[in-house]
Amino acid sequence: MIMTNTAPLFAWHWQNLGTLKYMLLGPLVGKVVHSRLQGHDDLASNWCFHILLMSFLRFHLFMWYTNVCNMLFLTRNRRIFTQGVDFDQIDKERNWDNFVIFQALVASVAMYLLPDGFANLPLWETKGLVTLLVVHVIVSEPIYYWVHRLLHGNYLFYPFHHFHHSSTVPQPVTAGSTTFLEELLVVIVIGLPILGCCLSGYGSKTVIYGYVIVFDFLRCFGYSNVEIVPHWIFESFPLFRYLLYTPTYYSLHHSEMKSNYCLFMPLYDAMWNTLNPNSWDLHKKITQEAGKSTTVPDFVFLAHVVDITSALHVPFVFRSFSSMPYSVRLFLVPYWPFTFVVMLVMWARAKTFLLSFYKLRGRLHQTWVVPRFGFQYFLPFACNGINKHIEDAILRADKLGVKVISLAALNKNEALNGGGTLFVKKHPNLKVRVVHGNTLTAAVILNEIHDNVKEVFLTGATSKLGRAIALYLCRRGVRVLVSLAHSFVVPPIFAFRRDCTYGDLAAMKLPDDVEGLGSCEYTMGRGIVHACHAGGVVHSLEGWSHHEVGALDVDRIDVVWKAALKHGLQPVSSLPK
Repeated sequence: MIMTNTAPLFAWHWQNLGTLKYMLLGPLVGKVVHSRLQGHDDLASNWCFHILLMSFLRFHLFMWYTNVCNMLFLTRNRRIFTQGVDFDQIDKERNWDNFVIFQALVASVAMYLLPDGFANLPLWETKGLVTLLVVHVIVSEPIYYWVHRLLHGNYLFYPFHHFHHSSTVPQPVTAGSTTFLEELLVVIVIGLPILGCCLSGYGSKTVIYGYVIVFDFLRCFGYSNVEIVPHWIFESFPLFRYLLYTPTYYSLHHSEMKSNYCLFMPLYDAMWNTLNPNSWDLHKKITQEAGKSTTVPDFVFLAHVVDITSALHVPFVFRSFSSMPYSVRLFLVPYWPFTFVVMLVMWARAKTFLLSFYKLRGRLHQTWVVPRFGFQYFLPFACNGINKHIEDAILRADKLGVKVISLAALNKNEALNGGGTLFVKKHPNLKVRVVHGNTLTAAVILNEIHDNVKEVFLTGATSKLGRAIALYLCRRGVRVLVSLAHSFVVPPIFAFRRDCTYGDLAAMKLPDDVEGLGSCEYTMGRGIVHACHAGGVVHSLEGWSHHEVGALDVDRIDVVWKAALKHGLQPVSSLPK
């Protein structure tokens, strides 16, 4: 996200460098390598090494704390803002780690000016810990409070601080979504305790490492949007509520803005009368409702993992990666062995879990994932276990009050469960409607075939989709025998023949008023879902009361197509390239 505000000290000096901005840390790497090659010192006393290590730890702390917060199967009932993180917010926060680079550069200059840097600092110094805490509480906390309050004034909020508050749903990385001026002020806040500790002669490596990591952890904690502090602590120890803020406490500042300005200690809001009166009541309400399922989706899309590398294309692993269409990247390779082990664990123990959600026309739509990988669906001995997972998900949706559950790709495999027929026959009293969504898939494919086409060569294994498409074309007077290869199953076919034109997977773009959608569905673009997913959405929006399982009803293809267009869904082929 490029910052375009023209106010001085708004933009970062390296904003046009992209990923090349990490080269700014190159001199520190060069210093470490050169020192090791020359045998001048060991890593323990090399301050460049410590700065790089600290930056690495900080980066991963913010990234993985954010990932955990996006594990909706763990956090869904403890979220403060219940809406999802959309693409706009992810793009705004794409350069959240600028502050890590900037503080590393500031630290390198500071260490260069000190006579011995890290060389003579002891590993531990108790007096240093006391000094650091005193300076933080007496100096850093009030400075941050008044600077923060000043940023909310009429002169500085819109030129600078408004960008930070434009992120609708707080997440740990939102803490780093700041302007250059704001980060200059944060450097003073975090630097004064460290500087005071070192100048007093009580500095130590452990104290400095500990302070920075704890500082970052508390920022992640406050911005997490997940409340984990039990209310009984405040009831048993009333003073504690003034010593440590909570995610609920910060959320009120993020949404209402004119209160709760503190860094970590609400004491200063209480002292200067800016404490939001709803802080403790809201905290109590959220913690008491934790563990309860307070929202029921109208529609559930039951997905599965295609392969091992695409398993990393989920919001709780790499948020920014999942916000783009999936493709194999080199940075995924080192994670392959770990993901393989996770796959084995999921195969043995995991149950269906919540992956993501969005809202459409005020209705909550969720994506649940069966913990099975594509190749497992073709293992004969795995079929019963897979069907058991799908059945459990359907029964769970039925119990919750979900209206429609749509089966993705291999979850509705004809050989596996007859396109969902198995579950409908086994549980005839289901209130939730089971939908394979293939009627709309067929409609998308058929509407990509021009009216002037008189002959089509249909290839591949016989399927309910292929059969319905062939019958429909025959009714239209087309001779079904390519000049074009349409793909309607995952994974997509490889485009290797030069004498053929290959179409995209059957898909549709969701209406523009969709809310909270922040991840791409496999190889689909932003806001685009597979046609079977869209078919379930239409089924839900129309309020149809029938199951859509088994063979396709050719007579309903046009009905579903018109309903999809009526609700604002668009075929991918109609979108501008």
